Amino acid sequence: MWGYLSLLPAFLAFWATAGIWTVFSIAVANKAVNLTEGFPYISRCGNSPPQSCIFSQVLNLGAALAAWTCILRYQQLRDWGVGKWPNQLILWTGLLCALGTSIVGNFQEKNQRATHLTGAFFAFFVGIFYFWLQLLLFWRVKSLPQPGAPWIGPLRLVLCSICTILMVAMVVLHTWSLRSASAACEWVVAMLLFTLFGLFAVDFSGLDGCTLCLQPGPGSPSPPPAAPIALKVQL
Repeated sequence: MWGYLSLLPAFLAFWATAGIWTVFSIAVANKAVNLTEGFPYISRCGNSPPQSCIFSQVLNLGAALAAWTCILRYQQLRDWGVGKWPNQLILWTGLLCALGTSIVGNFQEKNQRATHLTGAFFAFFVGIFYFWLQLLLFWRVKSLPQPGAPWIGPLRLVLCSICTILMVAMVVLHTWSLRSASAACEWVVAMLLFTLFGLFAVDFSGLDGCTLCLQPGPGSPSPPPAAPIALKVQL
C-alpha cells in the first residue's frame, strides 16, 4: 500500500502541468499570444496579466513542492546509506532547480530578461542534471533499493536522454531563429521534467511519514534531565 508521501510528487506533476497549460489557454483566449504567428514559449504566455499572476502562483507553489520533494529524496538516500557529499550534491542541484523555477515565475521575460533567463537555466539545465546525477548514483551503487517495477529505471534513462537532446535542440533552433520549433521543444522538456519529478511517487510509495528532529547545537543550553535530546514531530 502506498504511503501518503507519494502524493507529493504526483501532485507536483499534476499541478505544474495543469497550471502552465491553463496559462497557455488564457493567453490564447485573450490574444496575448497569436498562434498564427508561431507557437509561443512558455514564458511568453505568462508575460502579461492576468495570466502572469497565475503563472507566478503556479511556479511558486511548484517550486515549493519540488524543494520539499528534493529534501525528502535526500533523506531517503541518506537512509539507504548514500554518502554525504554525493547526496548533498544531488540535493543542492535539486534546490537550485526549484529556485530557478520560482525566479522564472516572478521575473517575467519582458521585465527582467537576464534574471528570467538565469532562472530558466537553473530550472531546465540544472534540473535535468539533478536527474542524471541520480541515474549515475544508481548505476554506480547496485545495492541501492529500486522501488517499483523493473522498467522504472530504464524509463527514467529514456526520459532523461530525450530531455537532454531536446534541450540542446531548443538552444540550437533558437539561435537559428526557428522560434516555434524551439518553443515546442521547451514545452516537451517541461512536460518531461514534470514527469520525472512525478515518478518519485514510486520511490516514496513505501514511506509512511517523515520525522523532524531538533537537536541542540554546541553552544546551546543543556536540556533538563527529563527532557529528550531531540524533539521528534510526526509530519
